[in-house]
Amino acid sequence: MAKFFGNLHAVLGVGLVLALLLIAGVPANGDLEQQTIRWLHTFFGILWIGLLYYFNFVQIPTMPKIPAELKPGVSKHIAPSALFFFRWGAALTVLFGLIIAWRAGYLVDALMLAESHRLIGIGMWLALIMAFNVWFVIWPAQQKALGLVEADDATKAAAATRAMMFSRTNTLLSIPMLYAMIGFNGG
Repeated sequence: MAKFFGNLHAVLGVGLVLALLLIAGVPANGDLEQQTIRWLHTFFGILWIGLLYYFNFVQIPTMPKIPAELKPGVSKHIAPSALFFFRWGAALTVLFGLIIAWRAGYLVDALMLAESHRLIGIGMWLALIMAFNVWFVIWPAQQKALGLVEADDATKAAAATRAMMFSRTNTLLSIPMLYAMIGFNGG
């Protein structure tokens, strides 16, 4: 059993098979395709926001306490891997969220903040801002801060501060964004 649970890909594969069996055996109410897309949106959303909270609640506050000789374990191995899943979780969450809204017919109303879809629209805009921050601010800054791209020490330090500030911005925005997503009843 330890070999199985030690293999993330095997665990994910079996989890996917179990989910597909559940979908086939106990179908959700409504459009099966739309429900599957909602499931993917939720899965990737948990991945994205879970890593956002890991970075902000665990990694950022803990790094100053880690002895210097141990920090490369985080910066060279853990952080780059976590950032891979973080940025792709963000992209896929937004993609599936937009597909849900488009298929349900409220994408334009939500993005235009029409009264009937204002709450979900606000949530969507917050998520779009957050995803933009992930891909165009946090990730480029982290590449410098972690030494994945060439940068001098001053640039690395400035990039680390920039990444932290925008990561904290996303943490701040995630709180009302999650309310807007959960509070929306339509579509």
